[in-house]
Amino acid sequence: MYLPYEQRTGNESIVYFTRNLSAEGLIPAYEQVSARITGRVGVKLHTGEQYGPNIIPRQWVEALLRKDLPDATIIETNTYYEGDRYTTAQHRQTLEVNGWTFCPVDILDEEGTALLPVRGGKWFKEMSVGSHLTRYDSLVALTHFKGHTNGGFGGSNKNIGIGCADGRLGKAWIHTTPGSDDQWDIVEEEFMERMTESTRATIDHFAPRVTYVNVMRNMSVSCDCEGLAAEPVVTPDVGILSSTDILAIDQACIDIVYAMTAEEHHDLVERIETRHGLRQLSYMKELGMGNDRYVLIDLDNGCRRISAADAARNLKPWSSEGQ
Repeated sequence: MYLPYEQRTGNESIVYFTRNLSAEGLIPAYEQVSARITGRVGVKLHTGEQYGPNIIPRQWVEALLRKDLPDATIIETNTYYEGDRYTTAQHRQTLEVNGWTFCPVDILDEEGTALLPVRGGKWFKEMSVGSHLTRYDSLVALTHFKGHTNGGFGGSNKNIGIGCADGRLGKAWIHTTPGSDDQWDIVEEEFMERMTESTRATIDHFAPRVTYVNVMRNMSVSCDCEGLAAEPVVTPDVGILSSTDILAIDQACIDIVYAMTAEEHHDLVERIETRHGLRQLSYMKELGMGNDRYVLIDLDNGCRRISAADAARNLKPWSSEGQ
């Protein structure tokens, strides 16, 4: 169930917001939350299936890395399903097709796995991630916020929890009951909790050198894993959010979606609620992973405080022009 802001308790975190959906918007949004990003930096990005139409434009990412993260590496893992990124060789070919050739891309599970502890977990004591993850000092989660077939929505939590788990062990632990004939039999609240515990393992490993940027653009109800088969986009584009609090940023994105008109958010809210996706947020709060209350700072208008409803006001219908 969606919990209105006034019914939440606890401290507030800071979330920055810009309506500028371009490299010129992405760069200052990241710079607001970049203070602790040092050393060898991994940028966790969903690079997409071949020719996927909705991923974050690579030109934006290239501009960000050139400006602020010249020595960073994009990090990914192989998929649990058989597709364009199932093996490392297939994954490398897909990266080339999609144009992720302007900086190094590290497929974290190319050479095996590593185990990270899960503190306070219900389902896991440890999570299996790509072994190369431990080579990095800092993590930037650069996330395309959208719907998701199993998770309801995919924000920073999904990008890290599924995206850093390796393709054979970690993702199987999250998605499948051992011995089950159904690869995707873990669903609803249990799936959200397992995914969130995986995320906790990774962000605890990097803390405090981890930060989050969510891009609310081309928000199909489908994940970028579905590539060209993704459902058409019917939700308006919004903007870019950034924070050092993973719960606050995902919660702010959800609040903006719920603040849209019924016509604007119908399909995405239906996808979120039919999959019990809001359990991601409540479980992150139970695990102490952040605050679901926040101050939303408008970078376009003198860094003044605004509400999610303000951010969702006067949105333009989604259009493929200029995307």
